[in-house]
Amino acid sequence: MSEKLHLDSFDIKLLAQIQEDAGQTNQEIGEKIHLSPSQISRRRQRLEQSGVIKRYRADLSPSKLGLSVTAFVGISLSNHSKENSKRFFELVQNMTCVQEAYTMTGDIDYMLKVCVPDLKTLSKVISDDFLSNEAVQNVRSSIAMETLKSSNHLPLEYVS
Repeated sequence: MSEKLHLDSFDIKLLAQIQEDAGQTNQEIGEKIHLSPSQISRRRQRLEQSGVIKRYRADLSPSKLGLSVTAFVGISLSNHSKENSKRFFELVQNMTCVQEAYTMTGDIDYMLKVCVPDLKTLSKVISDDFLSNEAVQNVRSSIAMETLKSSNHLPLEYVS
């Protein structure tokens, strides 16, 4: 397990700015948190190299792109062998409609967040991709009716 990186208050402020808008320049961030652009650049590079900043990405609107159905799909495996788990892992990695996938405690093995254009496509994904896969025993899905909050921002106030 990797050791936690020591972060000072300027690192936290920098991370908050990047979380809010990763497209900001070092100059813009520096003006907001009172550091020079070169200091921002060095800190950002250290945070990237250490893995604290994993990647930069755009926050796209699913509805504007015609992806109007978000579903949470619970998966139970047919058995818990290493081979079966690997088979399921590979399946999920290759499915672009799966946005997030988690190993769970409780009565399901995995919880997936799936984004598709419509219910017909969701039905096809469940039938053709999940239920037809020999690794999967059971699938339970719930469709999100409305998004109340959508954020990948981490609670930096808890980081010391």
